[in-house]
Amino acid sequence: MDHPSARTLELLSLLAAGTPRTGADLAARLGVSPRTLRRDVERLRRLGYRVESAPGTGGSYRLPAGQGMPPLLLSEEEAVATAVGLRHAAAAYGASPAGPADTALRKLGEALPARLRGPIEALLAATEVPPTPGPADHLDTVERLAEATHLRSRVRFRYTTRDGEAGERRAEPHRLLLLAHHWYLLAHHWYLLAWDEDRADWRSFRADRITGLRVPGTTFPPRPVPEQSAWPFPRPSEPKAAALFLAPAGAVARRLTARAGTLEPAGADRCRYTTGTDDWDWLAGALAAVGLPYRVEGPPELARATRDLAARAATAAGG
Repeated sequence: MDHPSARTLELLSLLAAGTPRTGADLAARLGVSPRTLRRDVERLRRLGYRVESAPGTGGSYRLPAGQGMPPLLLSEEEAVATAVGLRHAAAAYGASPAGPADTALRKLGEALPARLRGPIEALLAATEVPPTPGPADHLDTVERLAEATHLRSRVRFRYTTRDGEAGERRAEPHRLLLLAHHWYLLAHHWYLLAWDEDRADWRSFRADRITGLRVPGTTFPPRPVPEQSAWPFPRPSEPKAAALFLAPAGAVARRLTARAGTLEPAGADRCRYTTGTDDWDWLAGALAAVGLPYRVEGPPELARATRDLAARAATAAGG
């Protein structure tokens, strides 16, 4: 391997495991002399990698974990995808210009070669991403819930329902899900799927309604998680909504923006969509936006919201 850059990348991959590798082993794998190996190690250090060395016969080298974010090597397609994804992430979280997604995007732009910087800047300038109206100040709660979920740590928090009722909850966190909600506002909400210890049942909680989150430090054993289609979003105590579309499931699936539910065939050229929601007006609008014939099967709250939507639309159209 004669080219220094290619050899340096190969050395980096050999050290990436984090375990010590002897100098003799590394030199043999790279097909270089010990002196050339030392130069390659110094090149990695100049690039920002904290390569540790140990004395002894032949010496050894290791790349410790947790040393910070090293430079990234991205292909042209990966660089474009990363830049576009960061732009959407900044909008999705209602981030300020100093938010993490925006600062990461700026750093990425500074690190890109000129031949990529121009096309990406043009793409971002020509792309309009509608901002999410909701604030992102609950993301710290999401991060702490994610850590508790990963470590299987019980959590305590105060939760305010849609009706404004607040109370203390004790729960075992199992999953986090980001759901598109209020499709007409392009908003998203984080939901926590958890086992409610006081109610002895599965519950889902919107992260922006959680306050006073505490992690006592006690852990819980794994518990079988229900199928995603059966997840209680937002609350299993609310009636399930059902709508019968007079169209094949494939045609409905391509247009349906409400994802937290089940869409199943219900005969020839028709299908049934069932779901739960904490906003009947939102669900009524999402069903109408499909643009295919359908009938509301229940509950009364959804039927009432659908009639109200139709009345508002008729008034707006002058009818």
